[in-house]
Formats: sequence, C-alpha cells, structure tokens
Amino acid sequence: MKYDILEKLDIMIPEAKCELNYHKDYELLIATVLSAQCTDKRVNMVTQKLFEKYDIFSLAQASVSEIEAIIRPVGTYTKKALYLKEIASTLVANYQGKVPNDKKFLESLPGVGRKTANVVLSNIYNVPSIAVDTHVNRVSKRLGLAKENDNVSSVEKKLMRKFPKDRWIRLHHQLVLFGRYTCKSQKPECERCLFPSICKYYKKNIEN
Repeated sequence: MKYDILEKLDIMIPEAKCELNYHKDYELLIATVLSAQCTDKRVNMVTQKLFEKYDIFSLAQASVSEIEAIIRPVGTYTKKALYLKEIASTLVANYQGKVPNDKKFLESLPGVGRKTANVVLSNIYNVPSIAVDTHVNRVSKRLGLAKENDNVSSVEKKLMRKFPKDRWIRLHHQLVLFGRYTCKSQKPECERCLFPSICKYYKKNIEN
C-alpha cells in the first residue's frame, strides 16, 4: 500500500516543495517560526517586508516594537517578535548568523519545536525527516497511516517506519500540499483525490 500511496502522490503533486519564500538559511527559520497558526501566503507577505529591512545582524539589534510593527498580520505577533529577536541574537552570537546543522540547538531556540527544526534541516541541509504539521497529521489519519488518537510524534514515527528514508523529505512536502489544497479540513475536494478506497473521511461522509 505504501508504494501505491507514493505513486499516487507523485501523480497528484509532481512538483513538491516548500511554499515559504526564502533566500538564506535564517530566512527559512524565521519564516517557519512565523508560520505557526498562520498561512504561508500571509507569512510570505510579511517576510518580504521583514527581509527587505533586516538581515540577521540588524534583526538582532532591532527593537521588539519595530519587529512587531512588521509582523503584526501573522497573529500572536508580540510573542513571535520576541522569538525572532532572540533567535537572531543567538545565531549571531554563536554561529556568525548562520543556521547550524544541529537539531538539538535549533529546538533550544524560542518558538522552534521539532516540526520547525525538521522543516529547516530538511530544506537547508537535506536531512531526511518528516515534519508533521496540521496537514500531514490530518492526511495521515484519513489515509489510515496513523490512528486518530496518535499525537504528532507518533504520526512522525509511523510515517518514518512505513516509507523509505530517501522519500521522507519529498513525502513531507507532498502531504502538506495535498492537505492544503485537496484533503482540506473542511470540505475536502474528494473528486480530485486518488485515495477514496482507503480514505476514512470518504468512507464515512461521501461513500455512504
């Protein structure tokens, strides 16, 4: 079944990549932190202004209020502004402004959890990983790849066991995009989906 899923995802989502805009390693880290409870589209609008005004060194010196004024549209902006300033200051102080290939260090930064670290390391350093966001979590459970009561850590482990390591990064992007544009939380577009035979949502809400 797992290879059938990979083949069908390749058909539905042949061009799978991160939709956050970035040109430098720290920009992806910052954008991913801002994306919590926010759409990538809105984050991209905010980071365009943020990255035009600051690089990692000037961001570390910026006032929290200045950062807040730019990132206000992303929600919980007061908390995220504090995160960004501390992240920038820590990267400048410890790694000359670079994002290290060090998962433990990244997870020690404010606003950076396992999911964010996985996103950054897989995209920047090609580290095999599957970041489980709300889309990956939902799709995995609808397709029977995880149980309904599994937490994100359990979902991640199950996906890593079920699929080849060399497909983890691509699979992550495909599941995110599949969940974002087709297998939506509300009103999923089941007519565009190739998985009705294994989808729990389809069997419960559409088939009967």
